[in-house]
This record gives sequence, structure tokens and C-alpha cells, in this order.
Amino acid sequence: MKARRPQEGGKAADKFSQMTLSPLAPLIFRLSLPAVAANIVGVVYNLTDTFYLGRLGTDAAAASGIVMPVMVLIQAFGLLFGAGAGNRISVLLGKKDLEKSEELASTAVLSAFALSCILGSLFLIFKSGLLRAMGATSALSPLASVYLVALLAVSPLYCTSYAFDPILRFQGLVKESMIGIALGAILNIFLEPVFIFSLRLGMLGAGIATAICEALSFFLLLFLYRKRSQIALDFRKFSFKSFGPILSSGMPNFVRNVMGAASTDVFNLVTDPFGPAAIAGVTIANRILLLTASAEIGMGRGYQPVCGYNYGARKYSRVRKGYYMILSASAALLILVAVLQEIFAPHLIAIFRNSPPVVKYGSDFLRFFSLTFPLYSFIICSNMMQQTLGHTLIASLVGLARQGVFLVPLLFILPARFGFLGLEICQPVSDCLTFLLTLPMQAMVFKDLKRAELLYVQNP
Repeated sequence: MKARRPQEGGKAADKFSQMTLSPLAPLIFRLSLPAVAANIVGVVYNLTDTFYLGRLGTDAAAASGIVMPVMVLIQAFGLLFGAGAGNRISVLLGKKDLEKSEELASTAVLSAFALSCILGSLFLIFKSGLLRAMGATSALSPLASVYLVALLAVSPLYCTSYAFDPILRFQGLVKESMIGIALGAILNIFLEPVFIFSLRLGMLGAGIATAICEALSFFLLLFLYRKRSQIALDFRKFSFKSFGPILSSGMPNFVRNVMGAASTDVFNLVTDPFGPAAIAGVTIANRILLLTASAEIGMGRGYQPVCGYNYGARKYSRVRKGYYMILSASAALLILVAVLQEIFAPHLIAIFRNSPPVVKYGSDFLRFFSLTFPLYSFIICSNMMQQTLGHTLIASLVGLARQGVFLVPLLFILPARFGFLGLEICQPVSDCLTFLLTLPMQAMVFKDLKRAELLYVQNP
């Protein structure tokens, strides 16, 4: 497969000028808005999915939560290659190096597709053991199984979509990325009730509808890439030498997503003794939280291509100013949302499953989480800047800390000591510890950025 490369003086030059010379605030806003919209649409789909499955019963809602870590893991591998290549590509485009950019993009896309074929096959073969390991009870396993099989059938397309997505975004093609990801999710909102209720396929129908829409998203992203990307996709340029920069740059994304999947799995395991109502309540609360977190992540993603381009072009002051702009805006958003979640938590849970035990468990969990939710703005904005500037170790440590190093041990300790209250306070405690860890890490990044700026002034 080979996409025609635009002339270097055309799209590439225009995009370079836009990213390095345009006023920062309007530029970041234009890039953030589509990314936020795409993330919100994706989460709205997840919430709608939860709403539909909630109508099938508490077990169906809980089963969808059991399956979620598998799909997050597959998505994580797509982002490992896509974000790893994308981060490097944005800096290379700032240096006007199209040849190396094409090599990275081609290697990342082909690798994501090949690896997801292997993973999907293994998960299908060992499906029963996999579900037991994720905490599926005998009552939940049949529902989780039929849902999982349908999703794994399109796992290579799903994974590769999440490789295309960041490679487009880091070129500044955020609208194209949004269209590709969001259109499938929007279609699924309307298609899922047809398969679940009209065709009476229940949990299997939810999986089939999702699989169809994931396939459509993949082909749309492929079409948009070939039409709009300034970087040719040519699999003859696949290079094992590109694995080093791709994997090192993509590792923070991978760590965040894998730890997210692992912590969700552990959440399911430690919530299981409290019963299906607790699992359903925590699953619903987490998906509500994901809505706002996705908006925050979208804002950070709008900053990342600006950060990469300007770092590559040695416009270091724009890197710093952009960071402070996006941090201020995202912190204000999360403070507002935290207050609203504290006030309306029971009403939000009841929308998806109006069962008193589910509402009680879910709203209590949501309120405790909201106490430290604003800290997430500093953690995620800093982590994205660290990753884009090539501080792989620092970015990986911060990504690992929030949902791994701190959260997982807390999940085994606090619920055993304090019951469901212990489960509720695990994430807030982890967020506080991660915030304290991120402070000195980010100070090191700014110190290194200042050093690079001084060297450039001395040797332009």
C-alpha cells in the first residue's frame, strides 16, 4: 500500500507555518476541540452501551465491565505503535524530515495490525481462562463470553484504528482523526438497540453492533489518511530499526493504558465480594468519570502536536506557553465537573441503572473519586508534554504510578481493611501520591527544556 506524498512545498509547508507561527491560544483550541469531541463521542457511546445493557439486567452491565480490560489492552497496543510513531513524527515534521516520518508511520501501522492478529487469536483460544482471571463468576461468564467473541473478531481493525488515530493527530489532522473515530461510535449508538432489542440478540447483539462499527471506523480512517496525510504510507519502508524510537516514545501511552486495564481488572476482583450491584455501580461510575477524563485527554492531545512541532523547530517558548495554557483550561474544567459530580452523583448513576443498591454503590464511588479529580489535569498535561519531548523514563514512571505502582497495592490493602469505603478511597489516595511524584518530574523536564533553549541561543 502506498499513499501519494504531497509536494513538500504544499501541505507540509502550510502545516509547518500553521503549527509554528499561528497564535497559540486559537491554534491549541482548534486542535483540542475535535480531539475532545472525538473522545466525548467515544465515551458517550460507552455510556449508551451501559444504558442499553443495563436494560438487560445488572448481570449484563457487570459483564460488560468484565470484558472492558481486554479491549483496553488491545487499544493500548494500537496506541503503543501509533502514539510512539506520532510523537516522533511531530518533532521530525518540525525539522522538515518527511522521509523518516514515512518510515515510522509505515512500520507502526503494519506492526499494530500484525500484533493484534496474534493477540486476538490467543484471546479467543484461551477465552474461558481469560474471563475467569478477570473475575467473571459462573453467572457472568456466558454473557461476557458472547460479548467478547464478537469484539475479538475485529480486534485487528480496532487496534490498527488506534494506530492511525495518533499518527493523524500529531500531524495536526485532528478533524480527520475525530471523524474516523467518532463516526463509528455515533453509528453504534443507533445500531446497538436494533441488534439488542429489535433482533432480540441481547448481549451478542451488542457485540455484533460494536464490531460492525469498529470495522467501519478503520476503513474510514484508512481513507482519510490516504487523502489528507502529508506522510506516505508505504509498507516497503517497514524497518525493524524504527522499533526503538517507536516503542520508547510510545511506552508511556502503553503503560497508562495497560495499567488502566490491569487496575480495572483488579477493581473487578476486589469488588466481586460486594456482589453484582457493586460491580455494576463501580462500572457505571467509572464510565461517567471517563467522560470528563476523555475531555481532559482531548485537550492535552490538542497541545501535543503543537509541542512536538515547535520543539523540533526549536521554538521553545511556544512549548512552555502552550503547556501553561492547556493546564489552566483543563484544571478549570475538572474543578467544575468535580463539583457537579458531587452534587448530582445519584441522579447520574440512576440514568443507567435505577436500582437502589447500584445507585448507592455507584454514587458513593463517584463522589469520593471527585474529591481529587482536579489533580488529574496536572498529571495528564505534564505526562503528555514529557512523552512528546522524549522524556520516556519520566513519562513512563508517571503513567505507571497513578494506576499501577500506587493504585494496585492500595486496591489489595484498603478494601480488605475498610470494606467498600476502602475501595472508594483507593483512586483519590493514588491521585494525591501521583501528583506529588509528578511535581519534581515536571520540574526536571522544564529544566532540560531551558538547557536546550540556552544551547540554541549560544549555537543557533
